[in-house]
Amino acid sequence: MSILTIASHYDPIKLADKVRRVVTRSRLNGVEERRYYRFRGGRWYGGIATGDVVGCNLRCGFCWSWREASHRMVEGSFYKPEEVFRKLVSIADARGYRAVRLSGGEPTISRRHVLKLLELFEDTSYTFILETNGILIGADKTYAEELAKYKNLIVRVSIKGTSEEEFHMLTLAEPSFFQCQLKSLKNLVDAGLEPGRRVYPAVMLSFSSSENYENLKTRLAGIHPLLSEEVDEEYVILYPHVVKLLKNRGLKPKIAYKPEGIPASMI
Repeated sequence: MSILTIASHYDPIKLADKVRRVVTRSRLNGVEERRYYRFRGGRWYGGIATGDVVGCNLRCGFCWSWREASHRMVEGSFYKPEEVFRKLVSIADARGYRAVRLSGGEPTISRRHVLKLLELFEDTSYTFILETNGILIGADKTYAEELAKYKNLIVRVSIKGTSEEEFHMLTLAEPSFFQCQLKSLKNLVDAGLEPGRRVYPAVMLSFSSSENYENLKTRLAGIHPLLSEEVDEEYVILYPHVVKLLKNRGLKPKIAYKPEGIPASMI
């Protein structure tokens, strides 16, 4: 799947089904394995052990992991949930981290894999942060209900832009699926996750006006007031491969940052 051949106005739920066939596999005992391209430690969240999965159901034009994980499928390696658990614990223990996460591609594509991994972490002291675009959770409230069973879980829903129009511009997906991202927050709150603490929105704002951002916060407040108060504001980081992707897609961020954290208003 190439960044250059993805059709505009695609259905990210149907794309998830296609990607799932490439990046997951089921064993005879019912275990779902998932492709990962790396495991690492990092400074985010004050220090966290990360497993970067391969495969995503969106094609964001600012994606930092498009080369290895999201826009194109690479070989990677298949791992059982138990193997991922051991790798993340090993990294966290060695570095003194108290949190772990899945990132890179879209973790929720491998539902059974994620739920089993959460089960393994349930009896530990680690916080498990699930980074997701939320679309599959928004489309199926039972997914949110299953996730809400795990007490050490935090869900970070990464919203692509501030409106249906921006969502389409950034992802090329059908604009209506922006509402699925918002619905995932509602489903998770309704399932019992505490808004602002155990579920919260992150929003890509590099391409948004202040007016559109305020309109989004009004929509978030309509789900729960705390969601509009606890927004993790995201901005493009201009890694060389991100700049290449932005140019390929004709996107110019209003606000962006160089890898060193220096503001950069234009590419």
